[in-house]
Amino acid sequence: MNAVSVVIGSICILMIAYRLYGTFMAAKVLKLDDSKPTPAHELNDGKDYVPTNKWVTFGHHFAAIAAAGPLVGPILAAQFGYLPSLLWLLIGAVIGGAVHDAVVLYASMRKKGKSLSEVAKEELGPVAGFCTGLAMLFIITITMAGLSMVVLHALENNPWGTFSVGITIPIAMGVGIFYKKTGNLKVTTTIGFILVMVGVFVGPMIQDTKLGDWLTLDTKTLAIILPIYAFFAAALPVWLLLAPRDYLSSFMKIGVFIALIIGVFIINPTIQMPALTKFTQGGGPVIAGPVWPFISITIACGAISGFHAFVGSGTTPKMLNRWSDIKVVGFGAMLVECVVGIMALIAATALQPADYFAINSTPEVFKTLGMHVDQLPKLAKEIGIDLEGRTGGAVTLAVGMTYVFTSIPWFAKLSSYFFQFVIMFEAVFILTAIDSGTRVARYLIQDFFGEFYKPLKKTDWLPGSIFASALACFIWGYLLFSGDIGSVWALFGVSNQLMASIGLIVGATVILKIADKRRYMLTCLVPLAYLFVTVNYAGYWMVKNVYLNPAAAGYSVLNGVLSIIMLVLGIIILVTAIKKWTTMWNSPRFQFGSKVA
Repeated sequence: MNAVSVVIGSICILMIAYRLYGTFMAAKVLKLDDSKPTPAHELNDGKDYVPTNKWVTFGHHFAAIAAAGPLVGPILAAQFGYLPSLLWLLIGAVIGGAVHDAVVLYASMRKKGKSLSEVAKEELGPVAGFCTGLAMLFIITITMAGLSMVVLHALENNPWGTFSVGITIPIAMGVGIFYKKTGNLKVTTTIGFILVMVGVFVGPMIQDTKLGDWLTLDTKTLAIILPIYAFFAAALPVWLLLAPRDYLSSFMKIGVFIALIIGVFIINPTIQMPALTKFTQGGGPVIAGPVWPFISITIACGAISGFHAFVGSGTTPKMLNRWSDIKVVGFGAMLVECVVGIMALIAATALQPADYFAINSTPEVFKTLGMHVDQLPKLAKEIGIDLEGRTGGAVTLAVGMTYVFTSIPWFAKLSSYFFQFVIMFEAVFILTAIDSGTRVARYLIQDFFGEFYKPLKKTDWLPGSIFASALACFIWGYLLFSGDIGSVWALFGVSNQLMASIGLIVGATVILKIADKRRYMLTCLVPLAYLFVTVNYAGYWMVKNVYLNPAAAGYSVLNGVLSIIMLVLGIIILVTAIKKWTTMWNSPRFQFGSKVA
């Protein structure tokens, strides 16, 4: 199998899906109507509710949802072979992810941009609302800490990467101020993009300087800095830091993957990983469980991800200028993220299997596989660091992309630059999810604790915003600093896909309420049926075989308890929803005339 065939076939499928299924969702199911004002116009406060250009909103939304998930997930899942990952990415994104993101965004906008927990409360009742809010607090905490850990290991003792990532913050603030003053998007974008690229290429020059020494940070220091940064990103007005940083960063991400696509077309590397490996039944060195359900748990972002519900009911619904923008921002951004996941999969599977497993398993485990590395020693020498045993997926992506780029004769001598650049751009995009996620956690805390102290409900109340932002950063920052969730990826995967199930439950409820035909509800029920069974079985498997198994390497009573609580919350929400659906299904409006399903 060659990579070009995979890329062309995948992009064609996704474009057709956007044109046909995306239009059907927008016109028939959601019935988007631009004659109605969006929450951004109705509640325009210049801080959280701000009508924003469609492509700026797309850039923010895409950068916020496309963090570590579509980069790391497909790389880890490559253990099973390229075929399961490719099928799940394409099917999951079209049938599940794009629908999920569009309906959650629509549901939130119908309720003036409220969080998913508030929407669930109004649509399904107080019990479902409380359970959804509690589940979201659990999940966002685990997600922020889990994503931050990837950043720690990407920037640890890496002054080049730390400088290049850090410089995007003042650049973004400058861009935000300049755009607000002038309103000239083209000039603002051009200046901002040039400055970001200058920051990237200046990075190597500071490595052996006093500034480089200051930016050579260990993980504990970074674990303190990241929550502090996230606090300001969550508390400051959205136009000042979060939106322009995400918008500019999206150019880098899209640009890098366009470059990777071009590189794949030039080199047309052969996919070295077999379609299916011997680890599909379980027992692999990267993921212990079998291909199902763990293919759908390991690959979340890129196929379907509950984290998107936080963004889709957090910052984005407060920014959309028109209702029809939901198709581009909600449905479209998910399909673009799927392409990112596919390119990450190609970067990983283009490596020799032995090289892939040498990076993604510990040296002790790799010795038991009976494999011998191929190109890895040569790449390690060219890059200048030891690559074996660097688990987690980030280094594999950097090595895979470096392998593709440096196969082009002009770039053959630039291995270290490409490697560091990819590490840096991964860190940038994980940070965009962290700042957006922390802002969403702030909204959740204000909604949740606002039931006990009403002023907290007001998102424009400064003391409440500061308190909620600080509390959110402290919670996930503590977990990050203490390192208590070091083996968190499976827990993150289960909780993330449970959140996606909750988003589909709420979406199905809203569709049944507004739909002309009851069968339109199947757009949510079909992916929900698969995902709910999958996530519950995966959670059960992890609790039984890992978290509460003293003999397992990932033994953790805390993770086991968290998993059980989240699965129980999901069941309560589903049972509550089914009762609601039964009542709505028999509603008189479906019994006569054109409303008959």
